[in-house]
Amino acid sequence: MIYDVAIIGAGVSGAATAWWLSHYELSTVLVEKAADVCFGVSKANSGIVHGGFHHPVSTLKARLEIRGNLMFERLQHELGFPFRRCGILVAAFSEEELATAHRLYEQGVANGVTGLEMCGRERMLALEPKLSGEVAGGLHAPNGGTVEPYRYVFSLVEAATRNGVELRCGTEVVHGERAGDFWRLTAADGRTMEARYVVNAAGLYADEVSRRFGAEEFAIHPRKGEEYLLDRASSGRPEHVIFPVPSKHSKGVLVIPTAEGTTMIGPTADPVEDKEDLETTSAHLKRILGLARGMVNGISQRDVITSFAGLRPVLDTEDFYIAPSAKVPAFIQVAGIQSPGLTASPAIGEYVKDLLKGEGLRLVEKARIEYDLASRHLARRESLETLEELHRENPAWTRIVCRCERISEAEIVEAVRHGHTTVDGVKFYTRAGMGRCQGGFCSARILKIISRESGIPLEELTKKGGGSRILAGKLGDLEVKGV
Repeated sequence: MIYDVAIIGAGVSGAATAWWLSHYELSTVLVEKAADVCFGVSKANSGIVHGGFHHPVSTLKARLEIRGNLMFERLQHELGFPFRRCGILVAAFSEEELATAHRLYEQGVANGVTGLEMCGRERMLALEPKLSGEVAGGLHAPNGGTVEPYRYVFSLVEAATRNGVELRCGTEVVHGERAGDFWRLTAADGRTMEARYVVNAAGLYADEVSRRFGAEEFAIHPRKGEEYLLDRASSGRPEHVIFPVPSKHSKGVLVIPTAEGTTMIGPTADPVEDKEDLETTSAHLKRILGLARGMVNGISQRDVITSFAGLRPVLDTEDFYIAPSAKVPAFIQVAGIQSPGLTASPAIGEYVKDLLKGEGLRLVEKARIEYDLASRHLARRESLETLEELHRENPAWTRIVCRCERISEAEIVEAVRHGHTTVDGVKFYTRAGMGRCQGGFCSARILKIISRESGIPLEELTKKGGGSRILAGKLGDLEVKGV
C-alpha cells in the first residue's frame, strides 16, 4: 500500500495535521518513534493558549498563533479536551516595565487582536486579587487561556484515527529515499512504508529527519524550560495566567492555573546541547519560586509536588519553518515549532493541509466526519447520583485507584483500551499519579490493571516504552485486593 501522506511526529503539529487530513478522502499514516503520542516536546508544554501580542504579525508564528487561538472553542466542543479561556495578565512592576507592556498592547492591536486592555494598578488587582500589591499596572488579554496538552494531543489523534488515519507508534524513521513518484520510508527495525507526500513534524529531531531525506540542512537548538507543579490546595493559584514583562529571548517565568485545577510555575529558558537533557535543579527551583512569589501572593515551596523539564526546538530565525522543501519533492517541513506552537497548532495543521494541496495533493472532502461529542465520565467530577448509576452498570467506577486525583479503575481501563499501555500513557490520559503523592500509593494497582487489560506481563511493563521497564524482579507480591 502506498499512503497518500506520511506524517513523521505525533506531537501537537503532527496530530493537528493528521486531524485536518482526516477530513479528506486520503490514506494517511501518523508515525511516532515513541511508545505513545505526545511523548516528545508536547508532553512538557506549559499548556497556554497565547493571546497574540508577544510577536509581530510579520512572523509566521504570530499569524498562526492568532488564527489557532480562535479555533479552540470549536475544537473543544468537537473533541472534548480540557480547555479554559481564563485570560492572561502581563504584570508590570515599574514605569519601564509598563512602557514595555504598552508596546505589547500596541503590537497586539496592530496584529488584530480584540479585547486587549491596558490596566492601572487598581484594575489589575480587581481582575486578579492574587497579584502582588507592588504591581504598577499591565496588560489584560481576555482571549488567553489554558489547555491540558496531552489530552489535547490524544483527542486530536483519537479523532484522526476514528476518521481513517493510521497510527504507528514505536516507529523511528531512519531513512527516506525517493522511488519514482513516492517516498520509501525505512524504520529502525527494518520495516518500510511508502507515501506520496511526507510531512516532517519531528520536533527536536526535525533537522535530523530532514537530512535523512536529503532535504534542507538546518539546526535545531534545544532550549530547556524547567517547570514546577503546585498542589491543588495551593493558596497561590490565580484565576488568570500571569506573565511578567518579557525579555528578548523569553516570555519569562509564569504562574499558570492549569486547565485541570493545579498551578504551574516556570519555565526557565536555557540553551542546552543535549536533546535528551531533562534534568531539573534546586537552583532553578529557588529562582523560579522567587520570581513567581514576586508576582503572585501565596506561592509556597511546601506546595511543590513535582518538577519536570521540556525542550523547545528553536531555529536560528526564532520563527516557525513551515514550507515545502526546496531541495526534494513532496516533502513539507514543519520545524522550529517552539512557543506559541501549541496555540498555533490547529492553524499549523490547516496550513500544512493547504501546502500539500499546493504541492499537488488532491483533496476531496468526506461526506461525513465522525465526532465523539459525548463527554467522558470522570469520577472526580460526577455527582453521587451519577456515580451510583455508573456503579450499577460497572462497579469499577467507584473503585478509586488514584486517591489524590480521584481516578477510578474504570477510567484506567478506558485508557488501556484506547491503546495507552505505558504508565506515562495512562497517567497523561487519566491524571492517575499526578497528585500530591505522585503515584506513591497507586502505581502498583495501575500496573496490575494495565497488565490485566493489555495482556502484557507485569515485568514487561514500562514507564514510557523502550528500556524504561519498571520491574527488574519481584519484591513481594504485586497482587492487590479489589483490582
